Amino acid sequence: MTMTTSVRQASFPRMIDQFLRQRVAAILPPREFERVRNYLQGLITSRTLPPRHGSKTDWPAICAECEIALAQLESAESILEPGLDAITRFVAKFPTRQERSTAPTSKVSAKASPAREERPRNQKSPKCNGKKRAAKKPAPAAANQETMERQRRGVKPRKIIEFPEPLWTEWIDPRSFPEALKLHIARHGETFWQLYRAVVKPDESFNHRTLLYWIQGTKAPQSVASFEVLARTERRYRLPSGYFKQKLSNQTRAATGHKPNGISPAQLRRIAWHLPDDFDRRSHDEQEEILEWVQRVIVSGTTDYRRFQALALRNRYAVQFPGILEGSKGPQFRDYANPAEDLGADDDDFDEAACATVDAPRQLWNEMAALLEFKTATLTAFGYQRVGVWGDETAAQKVEHFGLLFGALVASPRSAVRGLGLSLRALTFALLVLPSVWDWYLRWREQRRGFYTAWEVDMLRLALALTRAETGWLRQNPQLAANLQPVRGLVTEAQIGDVQANWHRACDTCHKHCTGRVKEIQRVAKVHRNPFEPILPILEAESPVGEYRKIADEIVRTMPDERRYSLAAAEAVRSFLLIRSGLHTGLRQKNLRQLLLRARGFPPTPERQLEDAKVGELRWSERDQGWEVFIPAIAFKNAHQSYFGDKPFRLVLPDIGDLYRYLEAYVDRHRARLLGSGSDPGTFFVKTAKATSVSAAYDQNTFYEAWRLIIQRYGIYNPYTGRGAIKGLLPHGPHNVRDVLATHILKKTGSFEQASYAIQDTPDMVAKHYGRFLPQDKAALAARILNQVWEAA
Repeated sequence: MTMTTSVRQASFPRMIDQFLRQRVAAILPPREFERVRNYLQGLITSRTLPPRHGSKTDWPAICAECEIALAQLESAESILEPGLDAITRFVAKFPTRQERSTAPTSKVSAKASPAREERPRNQKSPKCNGKKRAAKKPAPAAANQETMERQRRGVKPRKIIEFPEPLWTEWIDPRSFPEALKLHIARHGETFWQLYRAVVKPDESFNHRTLLYWIQGTKAPQSVASFEVLARTERRYRLPSGYFKQKLSNQTRAATGHKPNGISPAQLRRIAWHLPDDFDRRSHDEQEEILEWVQRVIVSGTTDYRRFQALALRNRYAVQFPGILEGSKGPQFRDYANPAEDLGADDDDFDEAACATVDAPRQLWNEMAALLEFKTATLTAFGYQRVGVWGDETAAQKVEHFGLLFGALVASPRSAVRGLGLSLRALTFALLVLPSVWDWYLRWREQRRGFYTAWEVDMLRLALALTRAETGWLRQNPQLAANLQPVRGLVTEAQIGDVQANWHRACDTCHKHCTGRVKEIQRVAKVHRNPFEPILPILEAESPVGEYRKIADEIVRTMPDERRYSLAAAEAVRSFLLIRSGLHTGLRQKNLRQLLLRARGFPPTPERQLEDAKVGELRWSERDQGWEVFIPAIAFKNAHQSYFGDKPFRLVLPDIGDLYRYLEAYVDRHRARLLGSGSDPGTFFVKTAKATSVSAAYDQNTFYEAWRLIIQRYGIYNPYTGRGAIKGLLPHGPHNVRDVLATHILKKTGSFEQASYAIQDTPDMVAKHYGRFLPQDKAALAARILNQVWEAA
């Protein structure tokens, strides 16, 4: 098997997987897509031909193997055909090893040249044209020798020795890479040119000036070819493997020059950091193994929820409410008076859309705005009653949840979302008083995910709040019943008549129905996203905080030289402070990313001003001579819990583990380098400003991605590169730090109350959501106390 054939055979499964994700994931729901993907990968692994019925593909047989209804696969048949044809060609071209060994071999080689025609001895070759070629006389050996000697003038080059002996064996090890390289060249009595001749092969295009630039310190190794030359130099001088690479002033930069097969340049930029320097020199099986590990562990995260989420994001569905949270009067609404312009079940373009998101019509937008006004206003309108108020974060969450509900109703049943196909003109909050609508939505979510979760329970509780007697918003707005329209198979004219005739009775019926559904779903609901799964190796350690601290230590170990790589050093310091701030404060993501900065020497911001903005501040405390985190209670999600007692949160950060050293360096110079010429948002943590950046402040998504990138680079141990601090760790966000803190205190003290102090919450919330305190942890804590009796004796 040739090298090209081996590469194609090894990369074909990944090519088919990429084809499915790009073409088929937009058509099939996540669960059905995963079954088809596993089936096709099984055909490739077992070298089995796809089933056929005559000259056509046997789709019923494929549906039976995948356990999918034939109707669900009909929309993807034309797209899957090219993939099945490719698998057929692959299986025919690359049979299994057993099939190759039993295949008959041809006696005559296909490449054997045909026998020469015998020509009579007296017949002349057509190229000779009857003329005899004059034979050249060989030059005398003495003349050749004299010519060679005239060409080799000057000092003869030294003979290359594979392992030269050092002139001295004891030395003071330099810290910088140029000084170390210069030292060991001199220690072995060589020049850079002699080293170049010894470590660079004749057929390689490595320039000798590059080695000179390394010694001068004007350039540093960055490509995989450069690191290979360094490795040869280490072997030649009998130095430890990786000796020179550890002395580079920027170890956070990924090596360039990798050439993995079937990887686009954009994908390569994303995974280059996680590939070993000798990736291109490894076997194709090893390369595929490395790429699979990086994709599964680093990029996707391997958890079942992460896989479901990645597939679901390819088929987005929602009704959007643009500008509604900013208090605007509404955007320019599209006129849906003409039924032909509506996006309903008969719109073919909408069926094939992978991202089925539409803007809300005017009627639905106005109803959503009225609900937000009711739940967020300081005082309710005259004649209305309510229980509880929504904050900004809660309001944004509810808008998103209602957008998903209405998005499912309006999505086409022929699309990958498999929605109801309701017309946009028929959308109204009055639909939420009908039990049939809620039952359809619950069944739809169960079919999409495969089981019920707490999401469905929360949505039903929202329906209970809206239809509650006296204080429910739907209950107090009977005029919404006039917006109801019949929906085929779901809402009949008779149901609409009953609702319009007695609105309060309809709300009572919905309230009673949803109450029963809550109890039924709670009994069978499953946890899809286990928050402890990505950080399980940390939680199982004897000291979870000490284990998580290794990530900060890894950042310091690989921190670039600020004198040469100022921006990279600033980003590394920011990463270090992100981890340490989370471990010392236990704050939620919102409070941490919105933390303002008040440099030393400036007066602190008044507490009233911080309360109005609902943000905290990092400032210098003259009284305590330390950096203080001050956050008013109203800025917290659980501001009215007993932990705060309407008092602000105040914590002086400890001056341990070089925290103040890096914090003050960040405030003095690193933060300004990250901002560049961009405007200062005033927050402590800022993004690296680029020419296209709108704001240097983090939002919810960018802050999560920044934290996740830190874990991918410094937290997850990579067995192929040796980088990373913790084996078995998976990508996660800043919220998991609260789990680490609560679990650490529970393991050390067994007190849920003390654990709640570390994350500004209640013991009940720690027991339900944050602390992982298993029976063996409790038994070990009790045994540690009891064993002191025998140790004292």
